[in-house]
Amino acid sequence: MSAGQSSRAPVNGSASKPEKAVVLLVDDDPAVLTSLKFALELEGFSVGVFQDAQSLLREHAIGRHTSLVIDYRLPGTNGIDLLQRLRARGVTAPAILITSHPSEDLRKRAAAMAIPIVEKPLLDNSLIAKLREQHGVAESRPST
Repeated sequence: MSAGQSSRAPVNGSASKPEKAVVLLVDDDPAVLTSLKFALELEGFSVGVFQDAQSLLREHAIGRHTSLVIDYRLPGTNGIDLLQRLRARGVTAPAILITSHPSEDLRKRAAAMAIPIVEKPLLDNSLIAKLREQHGVAESRPST
């Protein structure tokens, strides 16, 4: 996937089955996008990936069953600024900021916006647990 390219998750469920929880990931590291997409899909989430802020800002289907997982360090901006731009556009989807070694200032800014931070490397289930909490999803994986 080239920079700026997105892989969109389906955001509209069919009338016959419940809508899947959607997670939109924004990270400029293709390895992080690929591994998180795989892990979240295994957990039953529908996942869309974006390699930069501009790609997400062009997304028009950020619906009520959507959560945002945004890396703090992005080309040309940061995750907090991206979320502020989304909020200014009326996007109210819950968000999680991912980053390594967050400063005290970053923690305060995120807390002021009620945005949890999950620290990289993502070695435990903290991210999945926060997403499940946001979506009210049970702990068990979907049956295959």
